[in-house]
Amino acid sequence: MALSHSLGFPRIGRDRELKKALEAHWKGELDEAGLRAVGRELRAAHWQLQKEAGLDLLPVGDFAWYDQVLGHSLMLGVVPQRFRPQSGTPTLQTLFAMARGASSTTCCGGAHAQELTKWFDSNYHYLVPEFSADQRFQLSWEQLFEEVEEAHALGHRVKPVIIGPLTYLWLGKTKGQAFDKLELLEALLPVYGEILGRLAALGVEWVQIDEPILGLDLPQDWKNAFERAYHLLQHAPLKKLVASYFSGLEDNLGLAVGLPVDGLHVDLVRAPEQLPLLVDRLPAYKVLSLGVVNGRNVWRCDLERALIQLRQAEERFADNLWVAPSCSLLHSPVDLEREHHLDAELKSWLAFAVQKCAEVAILGRALNQPADAAVQAALAESRAVQTSRAASSRIHNPAVQARLDAVVPGDSQRLSPFAERSARQRAQLQLPLLPTTTIGSFPQTAAIRLARQAHKQGKLSAADYTEAMHSEIRHAVQVQENLGLDVLVHGEAERNDMVEYFAEQLDGYAFTRYGWVQSYGSRCVKPALIVGDLSRPQPMTVEWIRYAQGLTDKVMKGMLTGPVTMLMWSFPREDVSREQQARQLALAIRDEVQDLEAAGIRIIQIDEAAFREGLPLRKERWAAYLDWATEAFRLAACGVRDETQIHTHMCYSEFNEVIGAIAAMDADVITIETSRSDMELLEAFERFAYPNEIGPGVYDIHSPQVPEVAQMVELLRKAAGRIPLERLWVNPDCGLKTRAWPETEAALVNMVAAARQLRAQLA
Repeated sequence: MALSHSLGFPRIGRDRELKKALEAHWKGELDEAGLRAVGRELRAAHWQLQKEAGLDLLPVGDFAWYDQVLGHSLMLGVVPQRFRPQSGTPTLQTLFAMARGASSTTCCGGAHAQELTKWFDSNYHYLVPEFSADQRFQLSWEQLFEEVEEAHALGHRVKPVIIGPLTYLWLGKTKGQAFDKLELLEALLPVYGEILGRLAALGVEWVQIDEPILGLDLPQDWKNAFERAYHLLQHAPLKKLVASYFSGLEDNLGLAVGLPVDGLHVDLVRAPEQLPLLVDRLPAYKVLSLGVVNGRNVWRCDLERALIQLRQAEERFADNLWVAPSCSLLHSPVDLEREHHLDAELKSWLAFAVQKCAEVAILGRALNQPADAAVQAALAESRAVQTSRAASSRIHNPAVQARLDAVVPGDSQRLSPFAERSARQRAQLQLPLLPTTTIGSFPQTAAIRLARQAHKQGKLSAADYTEAMHSEIRHAVQVQENLGLDVLVHGEAERNDMVEYFAEQLDGYAFTRYGWVQSYGSRCVKPALIVGDLSRPQPMTVEWIRYAQGLTDKVMKGMLTGPVTMLMWSFPREDVSREQQARQLALAIRDEVQDLEAAGIRIIQIDEAAFREGLPLRKERWAAYLDWATEAFRLAACGVRDETQIHTHMCYSEFNEVIGAIAAMDADVITIETSRSDMELLEAFERFAYPNEIGPGVYDIHSPQVPEVAQMVELLRKAAGRIPLERLWVNPDCGLKTRAWPETEAALVNMVAAARQLRAQLA
C-alpha cells in the first residue's frame, strides 16, 4: 500500500499568527508563556489540517521560532561564545539574540547577530551556523522531543524531521583559525545518534533526515563522508528516510541509493528524468518517496501526469512507495480557501499547502484504490483544470511576444564603457568622497498601512490617499536633508512590497490576499502570481519620484525592482521558461527607466536582490542562467544616457562564484549586504578587481540595535582596504521599511558621522 506524507508544513499560520506573536513578544507585549501557547496552537492546527487532508504520516520538527537551521544549532549546542548564557543552557532569548543581535541590556552583554543567507535557491533565509576549531557538540535543546510528545498526545502518527549532519555542516561557516569544517563530523555524529535514540524511545518509527546537499556538486571527501556518517548512524533503533530536494541526484545517485538507510525521498518536480535510474538502482526493500506535487509553486498538480510517474515505480516498490510534495510546504501559502476574492477560473488553477496535502493524499489513494469514485472524480477535475488553463485567453498576449522578437543585441548595451560614463556622472552629480545614501525604503508606519487599507476599501479617496503619501514623502525628504545624506530616496511609502507594488501595475499578474510565505523570522512575503504574458500599460513610479525631487535640490534616486527579482519573488508560470518571463519583465521595467530619465531623475536604482538566488544548484547549468539573467538586467537598464547613473542592490548572497556575471550586468554602482559577514563578502570583489562602484552595507538593518560610529568606521576601513576609496559608497545593508523611525534616524545619524569622520581622516 502506498503511503502519503509531507516533508514539512508552513509554520506561520493562516493569518500569520506566528509573525504577530513573535513581534508582540519582541515588543514586550506578550510574555514567553503566551508565545509558547501560540506555538502549541499552531502546531496542533497544522497537524489536524494535514490529517484531515488525508495524509498518513505527519511531520514534526518543521516548526521553528525563527528558522529551522537556527533551531538545529541550539539542539546541537552550536551557540557562539558571544551568545552563551551563564547557565550554559540556551533559552528562547538566546535563540532570538542569535537571530536578531542583542544589546548590552538584553542578552549576552551585547552581540551582533549571526549571518543570514538564502536556503539553497529559495527566498527563504537561514541563520548560518558558526563553527570554531575547538567546537563541541552536545544535545542542548529539547524542542523536537517536546513536539513529538505533543503530537503523540493528540493521537497523530508522526515522522520527525531533522537536518542531516552533512547538510548542517555544509551550511555553516568556520570562524577564527582556518580549518576544514568536515573535520567536525566525527564529533557531531554521536549527538545525532543521541537524537535518534531519544526519538526511538518516544515511540517514533520513522525519522526524515534532510540532506538536500545531495543535489549539489559535492567534493569527493564530502561524498566519502556520507558513507562514513550513515554507516555509523544505521544502528540507531528507528527507520531513516533521507530526503533530497530542489535538484536531481545526478552524479550522487549511486551514493544516495547505496546509503545504509531505510528510504530515500527525491524531488521529481525539479528532476523527473531521474526516475528510471532510481527505480532500477534503489533496492526494492527500501522505501522510495516520490515528490510529485510542487512544494514551491501555487499551481494545481496535473494529477494524471503525476500518477504516470508513480506507476512507473509502483511495480517494483509496491509495498514501499510513498507519495509526497517535492519539498517542505514551507515555501507555499497555507490555505487557498480564504481567497474568496479570486475569480472562479483562476482559483480553480491554484493549490496552497492544505490543497497540496490533499493532492498528495488523492494520489496515494489512486495507487491503492484506482477504481474509487472519489479518485476518478479528482482525476477528471484535474484534467479539466489543465485544459482550461492552457486554453485561457488571459495567458497569451501576441503584442508582448512581437516586442520580444524585435529586441536586438544593442538594446542591452550602454552607450559607453564604465570609465567614460563614470567621469560624466561625477561631473554632473558632484558628490563627495564616500557618498552616503540608503537602499530605498523608509519605515512603513501604522499610519501608512491604515491609509493604504482605507484606500483599498474605498474609504479614502484617491486624492486624499495621494496627499497622505505626499505627506510621508515630505517627511522622509526632510529627515534625510536634516541628516545630511548625499543621495536621497523618496521612502517608498506608497509601496506595499518591492515586487507586489510593481506587479499590481503590470498586465499578466494576479494577487492573493492571504498568500503569505515566510522569508525569515517574522518577515513574510506575499508573492504575486504570474498568470500570463507581462507588460506595462502606463508609468508606475514617475509621479511619486518627480514629486520627491521637486522637494529638494539634492539628487533623488528613482527606485525600481529588477526583472530577475520580480520573477524569483513571484510564483512563476510553468508553461513558459523563466528566461522568457524575465525578458518580458525587463522590457516593462525598461519603459519605466526611460520615463524616469525623461522626468529628470539622474540616479535610478534597479534592485536585483534575488540575482544570486536564481542560480541553479548544479554548476553545469550556471552559464545558461547567468547569460539570460544578466541580459535581462541590461535590457531593463541600458536604454539611458551615459550621464544617468544606474544602481543595483543585492541581498545576502555568496558572490564569489558569480562575480563575473555581476560585473557583466554593468551597473554603475552596486550595493550589497556585508555587515553581518564583517565585510568578508567584499573579498570576491577584491579578488576579481571589480571595476565599478560599490556600496557595502555598513550596518545590519535586520537587527534593532543602533550601530555605533566607531563600529561603522572600522567596517569602512576594512572595505577601503579592499576597494579603492573613490569607488566606495556608504549605506545600510538593505531597505529600512521594517524598522521604526527613532532607531532609523539614530542609525543614519551615526552612519553619516562615520562617513564624515573617515573623509576627514583621509583628506
